Amino acid sequence: MGIRKRALKREGEKMSNEAFRVMTWIMNVVDFFYSYVGRRAKTFGITSGMTVVDYGCGPGRYTMKFAGIVGDRGKVYAADIHEMAFEAVKKKSLKQGITNIETVLIDGYNSGLPDDAADMVCALNMFFSVRKPAALLKELNRITRRGGVLVIDDGHQKREKTLQEIHGSGLWDIVEESKDHLRCRPRKPAGTGKGAVPQDM
Repeated sequence: MGIRKRALKREGEKMSNEAFRVMTWIMNVVDFFYSYVGRRAKTFGITSGMTVVDYGCGPGRYTMKFAGIVGDRGKVYAADIHEMAFEAVKKKSLKQGITNIETVLIDGYNSGLPDDAADMVCALNMFFSVRKPAALLKELNRITRRGGVLVIDDGHQKREKTLQEIHGSGLWDIVEESKDHLRCRPRKPAGTGKGAVPQDM
C-alpha cells in the first residue's frame, strides 16, 4: 500500500490525538454491535473496478468496505487531515491483507491527488466541520471525473445548510437526495475529465 505524506495544517478542523482515539473507540464499539457501515456503503452505487476517494476517512471504517466492493481491479484513496487516520488505515489494511488502498495526508484543502482521479468521492460525517466549504467543494470537484459522483452527507448540521453550500459553490448538480445522503455530479468545463463513468451508477 502506497502512502502519500504531505505537510499538514487546517487550523481548527483537525481534532486532537486524544479526541481521535476516543472517536475511533466509539466507532469500533458501534461497528461491533451493528453492521450499519457495511449496509450503508452498499447504497452509494460503488461497483467493481471503480476508483473511490474516502475523503475524511478517519480510522477507515468505510475505507475497508469500499476496498472490498471495488475489488482488485479498483482502488480506494483514504484521505484525511489527521496523521493518525492514515496510520489506522495502514494498520487495518496490513492486518486484513488489503492491497488496493492508498493513504493520503491532506494539506489544507489540497488532497494532492491528480485531476479527475476518482469515479466517486465519499465525504461522510465531515462536511459540517469544514470552515471553508467552498474550498473543499472546489477540491472535490477537481478530483472527481466528468460523470463521476460525490456522495456527501450532512453530519451534524441541517440539510438546509448542506444544500446552501453545495448550490452556492456553483460546482455541483444534486442528482439524488435521500434522508441519508446526497449524490452530486461535478460541473466541468468542456474538454476536461478522463471520460464519464456509467450513468446508471
